[in-house]
Amino acid sequence: MTRSTATRVRALLLAAAITVLTVAGAAMLASGGPPTRTISTSSLEDKIRGGWAGKMIGVSYGAPTEFRWNGRINDGAITWSPERVSNALNQDDLYVGMTLAETMDRLGFEAGAEQYGEAFKDSEYDLWHANAGARRLLNLGVKAPMSGHPRYNIHANDIDFQIEADFIGLMSPGLPRESNTYCLRVGRVMNHGDGLYGGVFVSGMYAAAFFEPDVRRVVEQGVACLPAESGYARLIRDVLAWSAQYPDDWKRTWQLIAEKWDRDESCPDGALRPFNIDARINGAYVALGLLYGRGDFANTVEIATRAGQDSDCNPSTAAGILGVMLGYSRIPDAWKSGIPAVAGLKFQFTQSSLNDICRSTLERALKLVRMAGGDVGGDHVTIPMQTPEAAPFEQWDMGVPVSRVGIEDPGWQFKGFSKPVSTTVQNAAGGMQASGAGAEAVLTFTGTAVAVIGGVTPAGGRADVFLDGKPAQMIDAYAAARTHDNALWHTYGLAQGRHTIRIVAREDADPRSAGKDIGIVEAVVYRAQ
Repeated sequence: MTRSTATRVRALLLAAAITVLTVAGAAMLASGGPPTRTISTSSLEDKIRGGWAGKMIGVSYGAPTEFRWNGRINDGAITWSPERVSNALNQDDLYVGMTLAETMDRLGFEAGAEQYGEAFKDSEYDLWHANAGARRLLNLGVKAPMSGHPRYNIHANDIDFQIEADFIGLMSPGLPRESNTYCLRVGRVMNHGDGLYGGVFVSGMYAAAFFEPDVRRVVEQGVACLPAESGYARLIRDVLAWSAQYPDDWKRTWQLIAEKWDRDESCPDGALRPFNIDARINGAYVALGLLYGRGDFANTVEIATRAGQDSDCNPSTAAGILGVMLGYSRIPDAWKSGIPAVAGLKFQFTQSSLNDICRSTLERALKLVRMAGGDVGGDHVTIPMQTPEAAPFEQWDMGVPVSRVGIEDPGWQFKGFSKPVSTTVQNAAGGMQASGAGAEAVLTFTGTAVAVIGGVTPAGGRADVFLDGKPAQMIDAYAAARTHDNALWHTYGLAQGRHTIRIVAREDADPRSAGKDIGIVEAVVYRAQ
């Protein structure tokens, strides 16, 4: 074929494609409705099961490496045996989402953030970071959505909702606007800002994965659910650009992510340390696994794991999304052969097994399709496909951490505190414990924000706080069992300059508390960005 002939053929093909699109568009306009896609109920069920199974496999694969490779690529040996998938039954990646899904089943789609919070506060499983902060606050009377707001929850930008929003995406096939609606309700129980957007991004990718065969398009549709000016969206756009520039070198893209984005972690546990539990950086590693995995299950989970940091959550999310794209039937047996033995077992402290959650997710999906104007009949589901729409814009940040102020630092002054002798003061080794009511701890610092770190336990007490001489939000160090938090008190948005915090132990405590412990380990000081 000559070049001129080839050019003419391409022109004819392009004209034909434009004609098809124009006719389809005209038909859509004439009917007054969106374009639709039809999928068999059995295929929809297979994809839902693939998503849940993928989450179980991914979290179990990465579990031995979790936070063992912080700020560096994991170049060690990673092994897999299918029976290890049973580990997923005790993982927060699964059991928190199960609780939220069960709440939706019980209260209906119209339930609001406060109702999800009321259900979440009574959970009994182990929780960390934003989830732990939220459950502690809910039990102290701070209702959702404020339980996820940074005014009260310093972990609001952490990964938590990102790892449990899957249940929303999995019930929203081709319906990213619906997934946004429910993410913005449920996610505010524990997160805000970019922490909330982690769940929005993940759910948007799940919604796309039911019909989109190209992983790059899945990531693009996920980020389209975010406000373009958010830090989260800017990071994912960088990952998309770098992966296009270096399509065969994921480690180069990882390095670029690290240089620009893996810095100034504001969570007190990661401040000035390699540890990073921020939703954004870990979401970037999910995208990295998907983009460079190119639809291969083994490559996807390996890259998402080797990227480090929260390296069980990230492959769990990536494998869940890919599991939807493939469907359970197409996940290789080497990965899923351990599933049947555990498919009927309940996840920790929930009422759901894999079989249960797949069944209830399908029921929610069919109901949501009908609510969105689709049709369910026989073995076919017709879905009015939605284009992604950006969530409302919100951002916050503690600022840039500048110092960790230990109790030996002259910035601290203690009266009536002593070295801790009570083992109930969590993380207070090397810290100071109030000896009784009236004990005082005074911190003088220069910055725009500060977090006080200490014991938050079932034996926690109360303390009054004075910021620059004025009464501020008090400390209540009580937390239910298995609530792993250490953020006693924080404030942000101060004028740059010298500030003083005075903490005075009180006589009273929460009626549920087994003691009146106030233990202080250190403080983290921040400056404005």
